Amino acid sequence: MILRAARQLVTRVGFREAQMNAVAEEAGVALATLYRNFPSKAALMVEVVASVSQREVDAAAGLAMGGGTAAKRLTASAWLFASRALIGRRLAHALVAEPVEPEIEAARLTYRRKLARVFEMIIEQGIRDSEFPAQDVQASAACIVGSLFEGLVGPLASDSLSTDVERQNQAKAIVGFCLRGVSGRIESLPLDDLRGQG
Repeated sequence: MILRAARQLVTRVGFREAQMNAVAEEAGVALATLYRNFPSKAALMVEVVASVSQREVDAAAGLAMGGGTAAKRLTASAWLFASRALIGRRLAHALVAEPVEPEIEAARLTYRRKLARVFEMIIEQGIRDSEFPAQDVQASAACIVGSLFEGLVGPLASDSLSTDVERQNQAKAIVGFCLRGVSGRIESLPLDDLRGQG
């Protein structure tokens, strides 16, 4: 109940503005009860990052372990992450780029590593199947995560992309860049059939 309330508050206002008294009010509990469960705002927000990021990693991993070529699974996983981030911009910005305390930043780094591991798995399979050229799998996966996070930071932080079509085009460009980097091919998979998965 408390975590759900904290997540909903962060979704609306971000980490900085999600104060403990507002979380307690959102959850319908006394402030003292909140502090008994979470001794500090940072401790609570670390749990928010952990729960939300695990959900996102699990969603990407589900597509990564599905059927189809490595390129198709890489595209689907990256597209899912990007499109969901652009739909839930405030929460995604908090998870990616909002200035936070060191404890929360450490939780975000764990999130990046877990997401990178999903892409490592796909790239390893693509290399084994001779679909992708030999490459440093960890470096490539880290670059994908970096492209997704950094390529979305601006759009998440501002209203520069005002329509769903513009946001989808931004996500599509980022995913295409990631696929080209891993596959070494200029062409990328069409994403029109993946839009419903966000």
